[in-house]
Amino acid sequence: MAENYNILMDREISQLRGRPKLLLHSCCGPCSSWVLSVLHEHFDLSLVYYNPNIYPRAEYDVRLQSQKNLITGMFSQEEIALIPTEYDYNEFLAVSGGLESEPEGGGRCDACFKLRLEGTAMKAKDAGFDYFTTTLTVSPHKNTQLINAIGIKLGEKYGVKYLLSDFKKRDGYRKSIELSKKYGLYRQNYCGCEFSLLNG
Repeated sequence: MAENYNILMDREISQLRGRPKLLLHSCCGPCSSWVLSVLHEHFDLSLVYYNPNIYPRAEYDVRLQSQKNLITGMFSQEEIALIPTEYDYNEFLAVSGGLESEPEGGGRCDACFKLRLEGTAMKAKDAGFDYFTTTLTVSPHKNTQLINAIGIKLGEKYGVKYLLSDFKKRDGYRKSIELSKKYGLYRQNYCGCEFSLLNG
């Protein structure tokens, strides 16, 4: 039987003392909208937009601007720090080589999840965060069990606790759509990489 990651997250949050520092990996503004509203109540949040999978560069820039617009729309500038990252599509190509023809949700996506979560875990360790997690589990199109399994392993590797999640629970995905409309966010029509664009 699959784990109920939403219950596990609630259990972890119920045991918190104070407001631990959490680094949130965001795949895009729309997905982060609901996640930010949930986590902001419990954590001192910073957000990292680390998505070298996105193609082309212009699409990356539009999504990044949408993320910035959401943060300034929902919070004061001091509440959520956006940690800058460099865009390097070659990072994604290095891990997806040989997986170009994989279907959406296949081995190429697994490698992409690991790339982005590992980059987040490394930043969390270097900056002294207590936790890290990702917005990816808000999507009904993503493998929540796999994402959490990757997060747990990376948390152990880097010594930063991974916050288990299934943000699509409790109508999270629908609420993210509603918040996207409220804040006028750009909603993309493909996952991100050139292969999802071609096959989408």
